[in-house]
Amino acid sequence: MNDERQSVFLLRAVRIGFVSLMIAVTLLYVISISIRDSKSMIDLGIYPWIPLAATLVLAGVFLAIDLLTPHKKISIVSGIVIGLIGGLVAAWVLGVVIDLVVRTWELEEFVEVVTALKVLLGISLSYLGITTVLQTQDEFRLVIPYVEFAKQMRGPMPLLLDTSALIDARIADIAATGLIQQSLVIPEFVIEELQLIADKGDRMKRAKGRRGLEIVTALQRMGTVDVVIDQSAVQKKAVDSALVELAMRMPAMLVTMDMPLARVAEIQKVPLLNINELANALKPVVIPGKGIRVELIKPGEQHGQAVGYLEDGTMVVAEDGYAYIGQTVDMVITSSMQTAAGRLLFARVNMVDDEHEPVMDEEAESSPNDEDHGERERGGSGPSKGTARNPRR
Repeated sequence: MNDERQSVFLLRAVRIGFVSLMIAVTLLYVISISIRDSKSMIDLGIYPWIPLAATLVLAGVFLAIDLLTPHKKISIVSGIVIGLIGGLVAAWVLGVVIDLVVRTWELEEFVEVVTALKVLLGISLSYLGITTVLQTQDEFRLVIPYVEFAKQMRGPMPLLLDTSALIDARIADIAATGLIQQSLVIPEFVIEELQLIADKGDRMKRAKGRRGLEIVTALQRMGTVDVVIDQSAVQKKAVDSALVELAMRMPAMLVTMDMPLARVAEIQKVPLLNINELANALKPVVIPGKGIRVELIKPGEQHGQAVGYLEDGTMVVAEDGYAYIGQTVDMVITSSMQTAAGRLLFARVNMVDDEHEPVMDEEAESSPNDEDHGERERGGSGPSKGTARNPRR
């Protein structure tokens, strides 16, 4: 806020200084001319107040241009200046050729026509140069690499955040760790979309919009990441299409959790980062035979199954856990499977002895041959039990 006030104050001082300098220079010239030959000026009808009034009118015109264009862009100004210079250089070269033709063919009697032609040609070429540069800014930057018409991010490829990534809020936790070294770019139209969502009548949508705006503020206040609010104009009106266009133009990596937008970005060959995929990649690796403790909360799809979840949200399917629904039990992982929604674990409930103590993990880590041997022993439990009962008989 202080920087903005200082900028406004400096701008006002420059404008006042411009008008004062124009008046001072005009007065100095009027005084010097009047001292040298004041009578001739009056004879010509030029009074001292006329140059001063003309100066004020000229200064007023330039001030009006300045005040009527408050949102100037260096890209437009650079395009106009470079296009004007190119047009004037081309007009000068053609003017030299025209003068050479006039002298060669002795066309001095058409000097006024030739002069008017050169002026009109200069104006036309200047117009053509300005419009050409403004319409081909990106291609022109390849010809002159040191001329930047648009804000280009330096260093690593920046991360372009969409609405879903800001509403999810995990990007703020990732940025707080200091892992992100790139700039985080938030387009202005994404913030406008969050404001529209925050003004919705639906309570849930309103909460999502407000949370997204809060995350933008939290990212700006962090000292571990550079946040850029991009105001670049895009041709696409739809937010998803505008994001893809901006990511291709910068270029940048698009951060989103919106699957349709991710599909469009993949088709357009735009680098993509899905926070869900990042979270799945950071989950601890689990291997068959590892013991876990999970609360089983609901039945599974198959008969006898029960479902629970780890702290990171990973789903665990207990093959023989239906009887333990509502309890926190010790289980041993038997296998795992990667799905589009994340990793899925399959486990079996640990067998317990008479004191209800869980079986040690070493038993769960037994070799497949030992498990097959145990299966055969349990499968032949009838005869073995009969053999055990014979002595009592």
